Amino acid sequence: MTIKEAILKSLDDMKRLSTADEIYQNILEKGYSKFNKGKTPKNSVVALLFYFIRDNDERVKRVKADGNYYLYYLTKHEQEINMTETQTKQTPKTKETKQTYHERDLHKLLSSWLKNKNIYSKTILHEISKNSKDEHQKWIHPDMVGVEFLKLKTDTTKSFMKNLNILDTIKLYSYELKKEIRNDHELKKCYFQAVSNSSWANYGYLVVFEIDDNLKDEINRLHQSFGIGVIELKANPYQSKILHIAKYKELDYKTIDKLCFVNKHFKEFIGYGHNMLTIEEINFKHIENSFDKFCDKYFINDNEINEHNDKYNIPYNKDKSETI
Repeated sequence: MTIKEAILKSLDDMKRLSTADEIYQNILEKGYSKFNKGKTPKNSVVALLFYFIRDNDERVKRVKADGNYYLYYLTKHEQEINMTETQTKQTPKTKETKQTYHERDLHKLLSSWLKNKNIYSKTILHEISKNSKDEHQKWIHPDMVGVEFLKLKTDTTKSFMKNLNILDTIKLYSYELKKEIRNDHELKKCYFQAVSNSSWANYGYLVVFEIDDNLKDEINRLHQSFGIGVIELKANPYQSKILHIAKYKELDYKTIDKLCFVNKHFKEFIGYGHNMLTIEEINFKHIENSFDKFCDKYFINDNEINEHNDKYNIPYNKDKSETI
């Protein structure tokens, strides 16, 4: 039978509210589907459950559990199911795995989103810097840096730009990543950390995975005053949103020089950027490939995204419209 049929059969077997994981386990135990040897069979079940709801398929319904996730059941069993008792019973399982991911587990999500925008990015490890034990280092080092090159199609235009101002063909970005921001105090602390460690770049961004909707007015006020942009990162990185666009600044060469001195990764990143701007056309592809390997890895397909999020317990349901 198809995976869709296997889901319906499993829900009919259980006759109760069931998580996506329980449905998946029942399919395996009963041998309803072999999933065609897919790499992420559980994700296939999760996706199809979402489609049942999105497409208004009357056979399947869902209710939201206390742990901010969904439980599924067959409509024909609705009268037999004790909604309250089952939701309460399921809650502890979700609480055990909630918020187990780390901030750096989000870096590959951001690097993939940036790559899609033709921005090369690199994580800057503050622990490898000189004086890395100094608590103030976090106010100097960005979590990630990015560079975007102006794509010029003709050699004539490229030569023209190089002779005028080579810096007009490059944009440098600074990114401060946070797992979550829940209140005004956390917002101000994180925002001004982003202000501090992005002073060197053309554009500075605060990137947040989970942010309280009630903070939007304060974020807007801070953006108007200080110009740091805000990005809401998603579990599917290509659904990420720029909430506020960063305001342009001139490069701060003294701070760039300081960061190059204290952190070898930052120095190499800037060095590659210089090479990309000045290299002869015949050698450009070689340097570009080397730079791409030096930069942070990014996802090649959706399966890699799902596997990464499952591995590090990165939640999909931080946004109601995305919840499966």
